[in-house]
Amino acid sequence: MSFEVAPSPILQVPGAVAGPPESPDAAVAWHYGDPLGEQRAAVQRAAIVDRSHRFVLSITGKERLSWLNTISSQAVAELRDGESAEDLDLDLNGRVLHHFVLTELDGTVWIDTEAARGPDLLAFLQKMVFWADAKPEAAPEHPMLSLFGPRVADLTETLGIASLPEIYRAVALPGGGFLRRMPWPTADSFDLIVPRADLASWWTRLRAAGVEAAGSWTFEALRVASLRPRIGIDTDDRTIPHEANWVGGIAEHGAVHLNKGCYRGQETVARVHNLGKPPRNLVLLHLDGSADDRPVPGDAVTAAGRAVGVLGTVVDHYELGPIALALVKRNVPADTPLAAGPTAAAIDPDSVPAHDEPQAGRLAVEKLRGR
Repeated sequence: MSFEVAPSPILQVPGAVAGPPESPDAAVAWHYGDPLGEQRAAVQRAAIVDRSHRFVLSITGKERLSWLNTISSQAVAELRDGESAEDLDLDLNGRVLHHFVLTELDGTVWIDTEAARGPDLLAFLQKMVFWADAKPEAAPEHPMLSLFGPRVADLTETLGIASLPEIYRAVALPGGGFLRRMPWPTADSFDLIVPRADLASWWTRLRAAGVEAAGSWTFEALRVASLRPRIGIDTDDRTIPHEANWVGGIAEHGAVHLNKGCYRGQETVARVHNLGKPPRNLVLLHLDGSADDRPVPGDAVTAAGRAVGVLGTVVDHYELGPIALALVKRNVPADTPLAAGPTAAAIDPDSVPAHDEPQAGRLAVEKLRGR
């Protein structure tokens, strides 16, 4: 199944610069002339990012939640109206195939994911229906915009809502669609899924209310700084949930509920959680900004000439400078001098997970051994 992303109509806004042609964000604006200033606006004031290239699908039917609960990693069977979650589809070996966000609202589950992965996710869901009362369908008529910044709190009248929702909660918007609050990439992050016919009018309305335009560069920089991976760029075909910081229930802002069974790949998740540690960690790298060349996603991360990881998203941040995400072997100390492609790199020590929590399986083994 293929999915061609048409250029967003927001690209016609004066000053909009499209994403690089080979980028997954080529169909939307990369920036509007001041990429670092746009990031500052998203953190300090209010900014809007066109993310209408996300693949959106819907699931209707009385068994939509209980059915989805059996084939995905998050516990979603008891989601109430207006609640959201992050979720994964894993293969039999526990490797991540799809990461998606879902919202239950007014009898429909809305799912959004990467454009390149959406058709395969939809095909998988449709194949897994069997006799369940659940109907997954593409919903290209509902694109996404995202709002960021503390001044979003002043926009309730413009949005037509009484108050902003809490994290992972959603409220219906007048005229169709909904506003959902997310826990990342900033403390004030909101997604609007709106009717496509109203996309431009929502953009214009919010801009008129003082919201500043920001490109996908802004979203990527803030996402990387918050250590949130993008599937297919910061992950590879070997990535398991523990490596990408996706383990945890909804309350932990994760995508894998550890006390839930009945999903493909759960054996690997349980084994790593109870007995082992992930072979790699997703870490934040600080890159040498004075280098002549920049690394690109997929470049090797090396220590003394030996490959110890693989590079993901590379982006310039308005405060941190050039940064990147990388999957690096767990046994690499945070102070190890590294190279990312042609550039010197250093691991941000605050990004390295401790992995020092007691493991139930290990404790049980030690008890059996009398230790």
